[in-house]
Amino acid sequence: MQIRKLSPLLVNQIAAGEVIERPASVLKELVENSIDAGATRITVELEQGGVELIRISDDGHGIAPEQMTLALTPHATSKISEARDLDRIGTMGFRGEALASITSVARVTIRSRAIGEEEGRIIEAEGETIGDPRPIGCPVGTTIEVRNLFFNTPARRKFLRTNTTEQTRCLEWLRDLAMANPSVAVRCVCDDKVKLDLPLGQSARERALSIIGCELGDQLLEVSVDRFDDERGILVWGLVGLPSIARANSKAQHVFLNGRTIRDKTVQHAIREAYRGLIEPGRHPTAVLMIEMSPTAVDVNVHPAKLEVRFRDQSMVHRAIYHGVRDALQRADVTPSVSQRLQGFGGPLVPVIDPEERERAIEQQTNELVEFIRRAPQSNDDESSVRDSIREVLQRTPVPATVPSFVPRIEDAAGELPRVRRVDQVLQVHSSYLLAQDERGVLIIDQHALHERVMFNKLMSRVTGNGALEQQTLLMPLVLDVPASVVDVFDELSELLERIGISAAPMGPQSVGVHAVPSFLLSRNVEPESFMRELFERIDGDGFVPDSEEALHEVLDMMACKAAIKAGDSLSDDELAAIMRLRDETERSGSCPHGRPTTVRLSIEDLERLFDRR
Repeated sequence: MQIRKLSPLLVNQIAAGEVIERPASVLKELVENSIDAGATRITVELEQGGVELIRISDDGHGIAPEQMTLALTPHATSKISEARDLDRIGTMGFRGEALASITSVARVTIRSRAIGEEEGRIIEAEGETIGDPRPIGCPVGTTIEVRNLFFNTPARRKFLRTNTTEQTRCLEWLRDLAMANPSVAVRCVCDDKVKLDLPLGQSARERALSIIGCELGDQLLEVSVDRFDDERGILVWGLVGLPSIARANSKAQHVFLNGRTIRDKTVQHAIREAYRGLIEPGRHPTAVLMIEMSPTAVDVNVHPAKLEVRFRDQSMVHRAIYHGVRDALQRADVTPSVSQRLQGFGGPLVPVIDPEERERAIEQQTNELVEFIRRAPQSNDDESSVRDSIREVLQRTPVPATVPSFVPRIEDAAGELPRVRRVDQVLQVHSSYLLAQDERGVLIIDQHALHERVMFNKLMSRVTGNGALEQQTLLMPLVLDVPASVVDVFDELSELLERIGISAAPMGPQSVGVHAVPSFLLSRNVEPESFMRELFERIDGDGFVPDSEEALHEVLDMMACKAAIKAGDSLSDDELAAIMRLRDETERSGSCPHGRPTTVRLSIEDLERLFDRR
């Protein structure tokens, strides 16, 4: 096997494989360059999803005439000059690979005029061929055209998705970059249609709502954390959604670090933990978080596309975000209204509609109607047939409705949310639900879910405070058959079992003897054998990590569920008063540990709508 030196073109194409995956990658790199150039207005034009054309125009400081050729050279950059600069990167780009990599797989034209220059320059490049700069008249700033992406690497081009999909990914990146830089005006035109037009000088809140939807404004809570001192620590500002607008995927989470979009597991875990018990497993909260840190406190040079970062102090970042989001949720009334939970009584849960999905549905519906009207004059159908055909088109491509905002703003003299007033009148319905009232309407409470939350919080408090639950020794040990996998991990299980008040030990390759169980369960008349069998089944399940905090939560949740009041249990007046008092005293009483609501509110506004009063 012979070792040979690769050609410059092949080197750049290999680099492009790391940096330039699709049109959205090109857009991201070029828009970041415009932001670094101090642009206040950026215009993006796309044709066929960016595959045939991406044109980025800005009013930044431009490129000096003598540096036009150098800008297309590999590893040439204005962002860093020496090794120590890598420890304090404050710009969006710094590797010097983007333009050279793009040029190696596309036809590129750059027009630029630097501040103070009387005329601009134009330069064209294709593959390894770079032309000479020529004079041209143009405004201050830079315009870069990228045509025929992957024209010389057909194997890469055939893996691109449809033009619509590629356009959607370009718009997703552009929205993120626009959200992170609210002072910059951003406009995007796709195949001669304006898809995005954000004005100059918006506030961070205005820009975020312009992108994620102004209709959600009343359902977003403000997060603010200031732990910054002498170039150390962290600043966080953001908006997080009420649990009722959590989504089935994490696309509604936007995290920015010093103006850069990032995907970081530490931040995502902190957000998820802050919502633990408020949303159901598998759902993801809506969040926009702007993080500011000293460039020396984070390493952004760990991923070619600069998506992943490495914090110097991950624990500090996790604590700041977790407590910031958690405090915002604690200050708010997160009780969902009936209207939020149901689309009409008895209907399905209301989804949060993606604006892109709604736009695509409208476009599809419009195209079908235009096509039908175009053919209509050639048809001999009567008027009723025409109406039926139009109705069929509308029903076949229904346009998703925007989720209405049912949560009114509440501002009292002190600027704080009023506490729910406890009332003596509580009605139990079908021995399962409780009806009460507060200042805003009628409260409908699931007695089992509420008591489960109360039990869970008490158990968690005991475990974290005293270290272990009290246990009671059984008169006769329970001997249970268990899978061999449970016996194999029993050493790892011992600490968890001890913390929750269980004394047990293996008695064979597939059997365990239980000598003591939590006295709490016996006081609530929970049958020890059935509880232990279910516990060992969970331990044998996928994803159960015995020494994790998630495992402790899962087991305590199971105990709380077993011990809580059941649906169908009739409660006395004293018990009703007691559970309502516990509701007021219990943190996060609005949801059970699984994240399902314990309480929904039928607001005064909803009642007025039901009785045609508004």
